[in-house]
Amino acid sequence: MEEIAPRVFRIISRQLGVYPDQIALASSFYDDIGVDSLDVLEVVMALEDEFGLTIPDEAAGEVKTVEDAVKLVEAWIAK
Repeated sequence: MEEIAPRVFRIISRQLGVYPDQIALASSFYDDIGVDSLDVLEVVMALEDEFGLTIPDEAAGEVKTVEDAVKLVEAWIAK
């Protein structure tokens, strides 16, 4: 997780215009970061580009926290 998490944090920071120190694994995209589902979808698409993945919409829809995003990438890389 050490290798993937920092990359996910950078993408979230860049995509959402959030300072990296405002992001934690437990951060909720909706409650803590204050974005909507379209913003989260854009983060997932940026993760796909960064990691060379294709993530189904159903899986992307389950991303609610930063940790969810990290675990999603880890799961798809492992496949």
